Amino acid sequence: MTSRNEILAKIRANKPASKVSAPTLVNHDEDYPSDVAELQDRFAQALATMGGVWAQPRAGEEIQQTMRRFLADKLSKDSLIASNVSEINGNRSVGSDDTPASLHDIDIAVLRARFGIAETGSVCFTEQELTVNAIAYLAQHLVVLLDPLTIETNVMRAYRRKDYQNAKYTVFHSGPSATADIEGVLVRGAQGVRSLTVIPV
Repeated sequence: MTSRNEILAKIRANKPASKVSAPTLVNHDEDYPSDVAELQDRFAQALATMGGVWAQPRAGEEIQQTMRRFLADKLSKDSLIASNVSEINGNRSVGSDDTPASLHDIDIAVLRARFGIAETGSVCFTEQELTVNAIAYLAQHLVVLLDPLTIETNVMRAYRRKDYQNAKYTVFHSGPSATADIEGVLVRGAQGVRSLTVIPV
């Protein structure tokens, strides 16, 4: 038995037997709109604050066209697009047996969010949406399809969802990767994706 297992075994053996119910959590979302369109606007504002882009499709425009319109300056004929959604065609397949290191060449990853959070402009993924967890970090640009009906008001509401009960891995993305030094120079894409574009579907 390793020292780690010994420590864990001792913790389990000495765990208190008392059962304490979980505290009641307050939602803190009384000032959020109940209208879907207004909540979507609140999400889009928070997303922009975090450096993300809300890509509203034009009337009659296909999702693939919307993506190409908003990412025109990031796309080239040689761009490798890994798509996990049916609405957008990719040219780089990703399977569950791929190693994270093998995803280093992906220019654009296209994923469907499980839900969004209006308070923070965040989108949620589990291992089911990601296929390989590292894809949302190693791609140069991240495109996310989000159903506006799945937008939660805030983090308190989000944590009440049942998505966590069946997921092995859950992550929130709030805009592209960013860092700023002591002089206040903001750099995007320093440790992750350089841009995050959310398309309502």
